[in-house]
Amino acid sequence: MAEKKQYPATGRRKQSVARVRLIPGTGVVTINKRPLDEYFGMELLRQEVKRPFVVTETEGKFDVVATVAGGGTTGQAGALRHGISRALCLVDVEAHRPVLKDAGFLTRDPRMKERKKYGLKKARRASQFSKR
Repeated sequence: MAEKKQYPATGRRKQSVARVRLIPGTGVVTINKRPLDEYFGMELLRQEVKRPFVVTETEGKFDVVATVAGGGTTGQAGALRHGISRALCLVDVEAHRPVLKDAGFLTRDPRMKERKKYGLKKARRASQFSKR
């Protein structure tokens, strides 16, 4: 492992952007100056954020300080997972990158909201049809 104080990375999903810093520590995750359990109410989202550590077997070795903006909770959790995965690659490329790549954590999810079309109420939603 390279000797470095912090490992910064950026993760994105949908409209969410997460700026992540990994700091060698005890495994405390802080998001927007709030603990992980307080920021994400759903257990599924908390597990999603911690999955890169589980896959690379680095649980409890790094503290995470993250700033997340935009989107909803699911998108923010995905952005955090992406950012943490990228930061773990900076820690040890040979050990972590193949594992994270196989799990699909380094690929940025390209799915975005479809734009609204004129003449429609939403992207594909038209007004109700009436035969009269």
